[in-house]
Amino acid sequence: MGPKTSDAYKALHELLDSGKYKPGDKFPSERALIKDKVVNLGRTTLRQVLHRLVAEGALEVYGRSSYRVPGGVSVKTPEGLEPWRIHGERDLYDNRWVKLQLWDVEPPGVERFEHHVVKLHHVAITAVLDDEDRVLMMWRYRFVPQQFGWELPGGIVDEGEEPADTALREVVEETGWRPKSVEHVVTYQPMVGMVDSPHEIFVGHGAERVGDPTDLEEAGHIEWVPLADIPGLMARGELMGSGTLVALLHILANRGKHGTTAER
Repeated sequence: MGPKTSDAYKALHELLDSGKYKPGDKFPSERALIKDKVVNLGRTTLRQVLHRLVAEGALEVYGRSSYRVPGGVSVKTPEGLEPWRIHGERDLYDNRWVKLQLWDVEPPGVERFEHHVVKLHHVAITAVLDDEDRVLMMWRYRFVPQQFGWELPGGIVDEGEEPADTALREVVEETGWRPKSVEHVVTYQPMVGMVDSPHEIFVGHGAERVGDPTDLEEAGHIEWVPLADIPGLMARGELMGSGTLVALLHILANRGKHGTTAER
């Protein structure tokens, strides 16, 4: 990304962060951004910048070539429902990797009972994209399902560490590439009914090779995989881990609305 493109990216981010546009609001059109000199770019390059913001979840496509701030939804939050009451909890097993507990719970209108809860670590996962619509991935063996598959770099958020710092650190340790930036797109729970393990998903853009991977156990084979190959790899069952799937589906959903860089 050249200096003008970087400046335009920052300018649009500042416009989004200013609070001027609320969730669901329409964002200025490409023509308006150029006419009002918000950016100093041609339309083709501006579309690439907007495309990046869409991939990061900072904007969403609205109609054919318009954009809006994400977050505006038509579905209202249901009211009048009661949460479960939690009367207590006790540990059954606890070590540095996993904690198994029994919680004394009472759903509305149902007798109290004990429910198993598994507590795992807080995790950050990153999809790093380059200018050729490729994503940085690792081919790894996982002994639990006993199979090889493609995964995105990621790992445990250390105590006192910001998830964004974890995302950046894990990419470097596991691949030897350092993203120029990372942006948070979603936080989710992979098995919300019984397992507590917050997953933070980030998207990074651009990367430079800074050395060999230092985490040899994690590294496996490293490759820049074309985004066009992702649906096929998914159909073959070669994408392992919910974090990998959530991140890539987020990117593909936004790319599907906006079109790929190559198509522009």
